[in-house]
Amino acid sequence: MRVGLVCPYSWDVPGGVAVHMRDLSESLIRQGHEVSVLAPFDGEGVLPDYVVDGGRPVAVAYNGSVARLNFGWKATRRVRKWIQEGDFDVLHVHEPLSPSLSVLACWVAQGPIVATWHSSMARSRALSAVFYLAQISMEKVSARIAVSEEARRTLVAHIGGDAVLIANGVTVANFADPATLPGYPRAGGTLGFLGRLDEPRKGFDVLARAVPVLAARFPDLRVLVAGPGDPEEALGAVPAEFRDHFIFLGRVSDADKVRMLHSIDAFIAPNTGGESFGIVLLEAMASGAPVVSSDLLAFRRVLDEGRYGRTFSTGDPQALASVTSALLEDPDARKSMSTAGYERARHFDWERVGREVVAVYESVVLPGVKVREDLRGQIVGRLARSKTNDVSAS
Repeated sequence: MRVGLVCPYSWDVPGGVAVHMRDLSESLIRQGHEVSVLAPFDGEGVLPDYVVDGGRPVAVAYNGSVARLNFGWKATRRVRKWIQEGDFDVLHVHEPLSPSLSVLACWVAQGPIVATWHSSMARSRALSAVFYLAQISMEKVSARIAVSEEARRTLVAHIGGDAVLIANGVTVANFADPATLPGYPRAGGTLGFLGRLDEPRKGFDVLARAVPVLAARFPDLRVLVAGPGDPEEALGAVPAEFRDHFIFLGRVSDADKVRMLHSIDAFIAPNTGGESFGIVLLEAMASGAPVVSSDLLAFRRVLDEGRYGRTFSTGDPQALASVTSALLEDPDARKSMSTAGYERARHFDWERVGREVVAVYESVVLPGVKVREDLRGQIVGRLARSKTNDVSAS
């Protein structure tokens, strides 16, 4: 089967959707399918052979974060050319609500189309144009997937209809290398955090405010922080005497991310909202790291209400410190959580999840029917641009 995948967000900026699509693509290739991914690209690094440059993205505030999207007339031409040349048996667009390449692909294509929802979001006036654009193209979609119950509820609430639930996956084998960062593991306790420092919903501030409490009981505690952002700004509210507890790694490679996860006594996910799943929890568990997370519904589902990790009240640094202290003081509990968490991650391995996605493809693919350009998409595009301008002016 020849599969065309559309990524709405920049391929070279770390993010859950891009990671999902990379792992899905490689799973499909291992299953013997031909894959082409169209994605925005900033030009940093080298694209894999299966990824096509979808144009330079721009940073846009979207769904409580900053997304790097590509939208407009030039992007539409790139999508149209890719569709014309792709000869795809099925087109799989991700995040069709985002104002980027995915919604453009829905405009300009016809044939077997699958759409996947990743995000959980509340409807707002600022996003009204996005929902309008999605609604006028959803009639083309043959099958819908949601990666979580939260993402499914977003689809039902804003667009209508329903979706098959296929959870995010993790390639467990990618986290098997037991190598650690130089000097780790170490005595005194080591915690890990992964996420953008300048994105409030990732919750670094909650962890930062918990560290002085933890340091009173664990004076040699270290916190390994992986992700982009300004450390000085991130530690602005932390008293100077506690700043040495933080080790900032910056943006890390996949290999160094695995080494970091193998270097810690517990992984901390203090996110405050906007999460529909929690792939970062699965990555930590696949590495054998015990998980402490905020009690967001999406995280509780991944951890099966505490069976595979410990949770604390979202946004409460005192609660985070209390739960983490108890875990650091109990090596037997950490060992048990490590074993159980690894087994939980295996349940979400891409070898299984990828086959579920292919089953959806097979349900919509028809003999002799290919994905082709829909010339009506030009008309839809003009209508959508008009609607977008109306909303922007209001």
